[in-house]
Amino acid sequence: MNRGRTVQAVALLVVGVVALAACGSKVKTTAAPKSTYAPCGTVKLAVNAWVGYEADAAVVSYIMKSKLGCTVEPQAIDEQTSWQGFGNGSVDVILENWGHDDLKKTYIDEQKVAVEYGETGNKGIIGWYVPPWLAKAHPDILDYQNLNKYADQFKTSESKNKGQLLDGDPSYVTNDVALVKNLGLNFTVVFSGSEDALIAAFKKAEADKTWLIGYFYEPQWFLSQVALVHVKLPAYTPGCDADAAKVACDYQPYDLDKIVSKKFADSGTGAAAFIKNFSWTNDDQNAVAGYIAVDKMSDEDAAKKWVDANPDKVKAWLNGIV
Repeated sequence: MNRGRTVQAVALLVVGVVALAACGSKVKTTAAPKSTYAPCGTVKLAVNAWVGYEADAAVVSYIMKSKLGCTVEPQAIDEQTSWQGFGNGSVDVILENWGHDDLKKTYIDEQKVAVEYGETGNKGIIGWYVPPWLAKAHPDILDYQNLNKYADQFKTSESKNKGQLLDGDPSYVTNDVALVKNLGLNFTVVFSGSEDALIAAFKKAEADKTWLIGYFYEPQWFLSQVALVHVKLPAYTPGCDADAAKVACDYQPYDLDKIVSKKFADSGTGAAAFIKNFSWTNDDQNAVAGYIAVDKMSDEDAAKKWVDANPDKVKAWLNGIV
């Protein structure tokens, strides 16, 4: 009797297990969806010589490496040379383009090796600036028509007995030599050689109350430390700068944009989709640039600090990608 009940119980247990297995075989399992994007591979990222661009590149590189598994190869080259890389394969991405309609015509319209890839969200302003103390002491200096009466005050050993107009890196977008000539100003353009040198000159001029007028631009973290004041030139109108030799108007305000190689745009990678989505504000860029230039953080540490503090923005850029 006991043995019979045991056999019967075992039989029932086996039937139950078989039944459960049969039921289980009918349950559909859902596998994790596979990414629709191609593997990232290597991204060759142009890095132009100003800290705002370095901030763009730092954040974009950090996200591509940490979130998308990309290998990023930064290319430290100037603005114009960057565009040549679209044709020879040495550059995939320019993150912050300041105009360059001539280069767009050559590489996008004619050679068809590059494409416009959307705005960065940054608003670019180029112009002539003076330190705050000077704008306060001589407010009429903010109109270019009054510059000649002060030209002697701006003389330096490099300005050839004329007033000095200080520029930065010669590779920057600048009409200043033509502007000085066409506006009839008794000034000479002197190139400081770099963004760092330009900032140092403005910082010293404000601290020492010395005369300085120079080329500068926004977005730029330095303006939060020394509020340089924009000098009024003849108002910009579309086409007023079409002939570089005859330009006599202020700089065009820019909605800065991204340019990528046609090959990169067509690659189908998550990196290409991310670069398309990437957009932030002047304040965002200035924050990261400040971490790099003022706090002396590495690019990676500066990027990580910003990324950790802005998860919603990063999530939006990567939406549907990871």
